[in-house]
Amino acid sequence: MSVVSDSGPRGEAAHHGRSAAVGPVRTVAPFALSSSQDVFGLRRTAQQAAAAMSLERQDQVRLATALSELGRDRLGCRGLEVSFGLVPQDRPTALVVTFDWTGGPPPAKETLDLAAKLVGIDYEAAPAGGRIVVSQPLTPESGGAAEQHARLADVLKAGSRSTEADDLRAQTRDLIATLEETRAQREELRHLNEELEETNRGVLALYTELTQELEATNSGVLALHTELEDKRQQLQEASEAKTRFWTNISHELRTPVNSVVALSTLLLAPSSPALSAEQREQVELIGASGHTLLSLVSDLLDVAKAEAGHLDIHTEPVDLRLLVAHLRGLILSSHGHDRVTLLTPGLEQQLPLVTDETLLVRILRNLLSNALKFTESGEVRLEIEVDPEPSAPAVLFTVTDTGIGIPPEELGRVFEVFYQVRGPHQTGRPGTGLGLPYARTLAELLGGSLTLTSTLGAGTRVEVRLPDLGHEYAQDSQNRKGRP
Repeated sequence: MSVVSDSGPRGEAAHHGRSAAVGPVRTVAPFALSSSQDVFGLRRTAQQAAAAMSLERQDQVRLATALSELGRDRLGCRGLEVSFGLVPQDRPTALVVTFDWTGGPPPAKETLDLAAKLVGIDYEAAPAGGRIVVSQPLTPESGGAAEQHARLADVLKAGSRSTEADDLRAQTRDLIATLEETRAQREELRHLNEELEETNRGVLALYTELTQELEATNSGVLALHTELEDKRQQLQEASEAKTRFWTNISHELRTPVNSVVALSTLLLAPSSPALSAEQREQVELIGASGHTLLSLVSDLLDVAKAEAGHLDIHTEPVDLRLLVAHLRGLILSSHGHDRVTLLTPGLEQQLPLVTDETLLVRILRNLLSNALKFTESGEVRLEIEVDPEPSAPAVLFTVTDTGIGIPPEELGRVFEVFYQVRGPHQTGRPGTGLGLPYARTLAELLGGSLTLTSTLGAGTRVEVRLPDLGHEYAQDSQNRKGRP
């Protein structure tokens, strides 16, 4: 510790409480401490100096009390002097008070411990005498260096003589002020506690309200979930009932319709008795109607089986070139269109595909028939290519036409069973509204997807993506070979 002072030699330092180690100290008017009256004056001077440094009331009392106790303990030592100063000198941050003496007993430990509880203190013992340095930190509001030094010098020049009675009265005033401050703090604490309790009650009330609202919301969600579950069960039962109805009615209708078709065919056979022109026309009309009804019954039965998941999938390698040729002959034999050209791919290279060939034919037949039905002139094109996506092997089947297209507001409903887009285009083009829903259901059963885009007056594009089920086919073949 570097302390500027005119008194006694230094010895080993002993630190107590908050460290009071300081740099160079600029002392102001050191004075001797030789009597009790001087100790009383020291207390008064310390309090005035602390007030001049803009310290709070509590800090003033702490400093004055600590210096008073140390002065009484050191009273009677030879060469006892007290000096006040500021450190550092250029920008003071602490008020420093130094006790120096040249002979006498060391300070009592109890006194040092008491002072250390109030202020920062360092004690330096020496073979003859010693030094105690007391430090009180200053606040930024204390002012500049020159102003602080001037105020401290004014306080010390004025001096402060005091009697024991004055000192007792000062201590009493300090005690009363401290008690009053303590009472005010206690009252403030009580108010804070009341505000905290009120806040806690508000938080508890809010928590209770939120809990009740959450419970009500949960009850509503549970009720809604139960209602939705009931609706789902009802819809499932209705769907199962619809499927059973379609299946039963299709079976019941197929036998008489087959009879009508067969009898009309027999009547038109060359071996049958000759019919008049009017009779032949009527029988042909009966036969055509029978074929139409039989096709409708077959479609209903297939849709019912597909929705119920009763269609068995038989995977095998598909020769796409033969499949395209078969489709072309099937479509052209039943749809004669002089103004519409059916374009199919040549497929110079065989594309690998393992799937259910029968279901694939049904998908493409429905899509091509639908495209031809609503195309008055132009072309219907079938394209087949390997899916460029590297995620999994698949084949893309694309059917495009130059037909009437579908209005944008109808695109979301074309996959509803029995739904047909109404308009002049329906004239002369009877349908059931089963083609697209049936094709998409079959595509999904084969693990693929069907997407549709259309522009009104420009045509429609349908894309079917079917995965190559070669891995599953190879595994099934291996299992069949392993059977006894």
